[in-house]
Amino acid sequence: MAAPVYPAWVSRWVSGQWRQKKRPPAVRPTRPLVLANKVANRREQAGEATCITEMSVMMACWKQNDFNDTACAEEIRMFYDCVAKAEKERKDQNEDTLSPRGNLSSSKVNKLLRRFPQITRYV
Repeated sequence: MAAPVYPAWVSRWVSGQWRQKKRPPAVRPTRPLVLANKVANRREQAGEATCITEMSVMMACWKQNDFNDTACAEEIRMFYDCVAKAEKERKDQNEDTLSPRGNLSSSKVNKLLRRFPQITRYV
């Protein structure tokens, strides 16, 4: 039995010759390929809520004692201590540190880009 006869384009396609005749596409960017001197301001991700347990204990105490502060003085003091500790930790955190996801915030990126602007012209 004779082998089937295929059109000429099929043999070129199978052998890979069709790739040799094509050129890679020319890339023409619409803008210059340099970084901008600023990035868009993005809303910061909300951090973890702190002192939730202390706050719920304090509110439960208020509810049990008809919102009397003197009966819940210990719970109120624990809540304020927790808030002060969380505020101190937030202030102690270095401004140049990365976010929990490992990214810089947009304000920090803009500050760095102002320090090191892009050179658009040569002297």
